[in-house]
Amino acid sequence: MKLALLGDIHANLPALEAVLADIDSRADVGSILHVGDLVGYGPWPNETVALIWERRIPGVAGNYDSTVATDHEHCGCRYENPHQEELSHHSYEWTRSRVWPETKRFLGALPFRLDVRPGGGHASGPQLILFHGAPTRNTLYLDADRQDDFLATMARKAAAREGDLLAFGHTHIPWRREVEGVHFLNVGSVGKPKDGDWRAAYAVVAFSGEGPPASEIARVEYDLGRTAAAIGESGLREELAELLRTGGHLDETLAPDDSMKA
Repeated sequence: MKLALLGDIHANLPALEAVLADIDSRADVGSILHVGDLVGYGPWPNETVALIWERRIPGVAGNYDSTVATDHEHCGCRYENPHQEELSHHSYEWTRSRVWPETKRFLGALPFRLDVRPGGGHASGPQLILFHGAPTRNTLYLDADRQDDFLATMARKAAAREGDLLAFGHTHIPWRREVEGVHFLNVGSVGKPKDGDWRAAYAVVAFSGEGPPASEIARVEYDLGRTAAAIGESGLREELAELLRTGGHLDETLAPDDSMKA
């Protein structure tokens, strides 16, 4: 049986609904897990968390989840320029001011890491290790261009063994690599892709017991217009909708209009 892995939903409810519908249509997927960042940037933080809870989808705390839950001073996000930093702080304060107490409790109770034995805990075999950013901190980025020795260090930090699969998100760009027999899989982003493809992304993995775990990245179209309209109506900046339309490629040469500042 296969497992579906979701990540970086970021309060984009239509994207999550479309992904769950796609998974439900697949008879070969038995379980769904998430790698965090349920909230932030999108206009439905409470509704997104409620749907994850309703579907009983286990997972781990992303940096946005744990910082919102603890009222940290910032979201622990990475910025490439002052404009991105300003947009991130705007989103973070908007989210913090609107999450319900029960949403914060749910986010605060998410574990940092989740270990799964696909073949059952009664048997030896490869395991699936879920975290959001890195095995050491959920704010650390495992980009696809990380050197093999760095990834090998992360595998040792996770106490991973040959054949194990480390699944994570945080960069919003899917990729896969094997280093010293340990498999690394970024599952992509459901609600805020950054690889130029606007469609929601999630991963499907399978452990067969023979050979390395198999994986694929699925892409799903969703009602992006509904999300964009809700962003505009919510008080979030329209730039966040543009990031969704372009798959994360915002034209940084355009200064934000004063009317869009919160």
